[in-house]
Amino acid sequence: MSENRKVALVTGGNRGIGYELVKQLALSGFKAILTSRDPEKGHEAAQKLKESSLDVSFVQMDVGNEESNRQAAITVNERYGRLDVLMNNAGVYLDGPEGIVTMDPSVLKQTMATNFFGVYHVIRTFIPLMQKQGYGRVINVSSEYGALREMAEPGAGAYKLSKLALNGLTRLIAAEINGDIKINAVDPGWVSTDMGGLSAPRTPKQAAESILWLAMIGPDGPNGEFFRDGKRIEW
Repeated sequence: MSENRKVALVTGGNRGIGYELVKQLALSGFKAILTSRDPEKGHEAAQKLKESSLDVSFVQMDVGNEESNRQAAITVNERYGRLDVLMNNAGVYLDGPEGIVTMDPSVLKQTMATNFFGVYHVIRTFIPLMQKQGYGRVINVSSEYGALREMAEPGAGAYKLSKLALNGLTRLIAAEINGDIKINAVDPGWVSTDMGGLSAPRTPKQAAESILWLAMIGPDGPNGEFFRDGKRIEW
């Protein structure tokens, strides 16, 4: 098989949507890199996919730790010398019933640390690998909860603010970046995962399929946009 196959990395790839994204990318002919904060769970998930003859490798990475991101980028560069697709999927939902003013501020800090700053540092760390070849596709797994209109409703304040900031970051980077490097945000919908709960109507497989197309867009594809099920939605 050609060694020029594209390389894709998924953060938080050991379960849920992330695991499905790794699987679907590998099935689509990518060399897929599954990253996870927990090395044991990450290895186990990657091994499971390898047993299906999929080209999947594991790299340990805690998106909230800048040094961990840096080491992961060094590993990817040494192993592949390139990165074509970056899927920022790792995220947390820590909100309880409290409002944004009454919650423990540490909930907001922790949420922003993973859902916003984590993504920011991952992009900063890996974008040079894309700039090196003048090509890249960055997909930020966001949420409709991050749409500005959602701020008019109470609840899930830390999560909403983190995704609002992530959406803003998506637009800013799209405006700054040169070459055939595209960055978009996507809302996977309410998905049956550890985060979404068992009553959610969508499966991780359905969610992954609704995201995957953004990894395949051509030079005329969208940049700095927000999507759900392939359709552009309002910020």
